[in-house]
Amino acid sequence: MYPNLYYAFSDLFGWAPSWLRFINSFGFFVALSFIAAAIVLTKELIRKEREGLLQSREEVVLIGKPASPVELILNFLLGFVLGFKLVGLFLTTPDPNFKVQDYILSGQGSLLAGLALGLLFAGLKWYEKNKQKLPQPQEKTVRIWPHDRVGDLTIFAFIIGFIGAKIFNSFETWDDFVRDPMGSLFSFSGLTFYGGLICAALAIWWYARKHGIGFWQLNDAAAPGLMLAYAIGRIGCQVSGDGDWGIPNSAYISDPTTGKAIPAQPGDFDRIIHLYQTTYAPEFKGLEHVPHLAVKAPSFLPNWLFAYSYPHNVIGMGARLPLCGGDYCNQLPIPVFPTPIYETLMCLGLFFFLWAIRKRLKTPGNLFAVYLIVNGVERFLIEHIRVNSQYDFLPGHPTQAELISAGLVISGVAILWALNKRRSGVPPYRPGPEGATPGS
Repeated sequence: MYPNLYYAFSDLFGWAPSWLRFINSFGFFVALSFIAAAIVLTKELIRKEREGLLQSREEVVLIGKPASPVELILNFLLGFVLGFKLVGLFLTTPDPNFKVQDYILSGQGSLLAGLALGLLFAGLKWYEKNKQKLPQPQEKTVRIWPHDRVGDLTIFAFIIGFIGAKIFNSFETWDDFVRDPMGSLFSFSGLTFYGGLICAALAIWWYARKHGIGFWQLNDAAAPGLMLAYAIGRIGCQVSGDGDWGIPNSAYISDPTTGKAIPAQPGDFDRIIHLYQTTYAPEFKGLEHVPHLAVKAPSFLPNWLFAYSYPHNVIGMGARLPLCGGDYCNQLPIPVFPTPIYETLMCLGLFFFLWAIRKRLKTPGNLFAVYLIVNGVERFLIEHIRVNSQYDFLPGHPTQAELISAGLVISGVAILWALNKRRSGVPPYRPGPEGATPGS
């Protein structure tokens, strides 16, 4: 596993600059997932604008006005934070046990770099506004297309989605949250995808309503990108070993030295579970009902695709690896199903499926409804071999993801029924008079 990019480059290329320690693998792939989603969303919005399905909106802006004190202060604060933390990060003495999350949430940083970058940002804003300053500020009408707002929309959805993912994760890991509320909320691990999806969807609804963007058309444009983002994000889970893996595969045990999956002998599973009860008892609330399946890999596929020990996982779970120093020196004694790999492959397939049918579904909202259904089905199926907290007070002991995924399927079916029922008998949509070309 590669907790940060330094480990990845060192292993793959035999060399890595020390500053790569500051880039966590999971965060790196999350960033890639948002970039990919934004690219796909922009492409789809432009297509819909050219087909007349989305219209531009005229807005009045004031030009020629000098920088206000608020703008200068905000730019100074942004520069100060970046300089204090980011520049300070690169000035930090490299340490094998360094953790970016601990540094960011600490008072460490470079005060001189913060002041310098803050003044630079404020000065650049003043210079930019002063260069455009007019004797008398004027109002100007500009045409803004939906795809012009993708940057703002992505950042807005990211912030609200991240907050939602943390809150839903706290409900999912309630015992950990009760023990350490602040540590749970402000840690850089523990994100529930569906919490982020629900909160981001509400944020997008509000944003679309505010800026006059067709809500269902926007949802349809976002659906393929959301599926692609999820697939890429799961690569981060796999690469970092963040604990988002499957249940143990009792057909194998982990080689203590190499970490590779080797066939288990009768009694190995119970013996190892009890030997490492400090690892398994807290996760499964005892050793009596540790979920597991015994599945042997077909001869034409590698064992790790069915049983992976996640050596050097970022959460430090499992048995200590020999001859390893530092914080990331553990592996799982019993290998597990690498569910992030399965989800990446399934969601990539679903992305191409949604991309293929996006032009065939004419009723606005239909593509998004299909996305909800296939997304819910995919997650509901994977939950059966995935480690997750269960709600024991409910019949069948479902997990949070199972409940939400079932809700997504039901919602998708309901949206399909409601939209197509309302659509029946309504004349086909005819776009209004053509305006300027989108993107002009």
